[in-house]
Amino acid sequence: MTRVVIAEDEAIIRLDLKEALEELGYEVVAACANGQEGLERVRIERPDLAIFDVKMPVMDGLEAAAQIDKERICPVIILTAFSQRALVEQARDAGAQAYLVKPFQPADLVPAIEISVARFAQARALEEEIANLEDKSQTLTTQLELRKILDRAKGKLMEKYDLSEPEAFSFIQRRAMDTRSRMSVVAQGIIDGEIVPETDGSDQ
Repeated sequence: MTRVVIAEDEAIIRLDLKEALEELGYEVVAACANGQEGLERVRIERPDLAIFDVKMPVMDGLEAAAQIDKERICPVIILTAFSQRALVEQARDAGAQAYLVKPFQPADLVPAIEISVARFAQARALEEEIANLEDKSQTLTTQLELRKILDRAKGKLMEKYDLSEPEAFSFIQRRAMDTRSRMSVVAQGIIDGEIVPETDGSDQ
């Protein structure tokens, strides 16, 4: 079950969000009234996801999101009643994985949550792969090349085998773990047609 910390200063919205998440099958481990409390609970609970409102007392959601991103704890979804482009860019720069504008429907939560969690997991996996590379002097170049080859492999899996982006990345990551190979090697094998998922979803 995906564990979530939410921070929203309006009590009614906070309660509605908590109930909506729980009805969708998520576990709300903390519901906070300001960004500082939300940040502290994220550090304690180590959840799978945080959903923070933008404008809150003590600490706003963007500041909290930036700190959570800096500490690489979990993905953050920014929730706000404002949709100005500048605010969207601020949320992006703060490291937010997604942005939801109030009022929202419960159905809007699921894709935002699942994509945010999946992309955060991908970023963590990429960081681990980069950290394990022997030649640290080419880290930036290698990271860009790795992202490019993974995107090409995911695109091929999505187009040819009708996988979603999280499913495609999961296949690459699982195959790398099973064969004790780097994800970049598996991705190149997919691009070259040497590695394909079987129709039942298992590795070939």
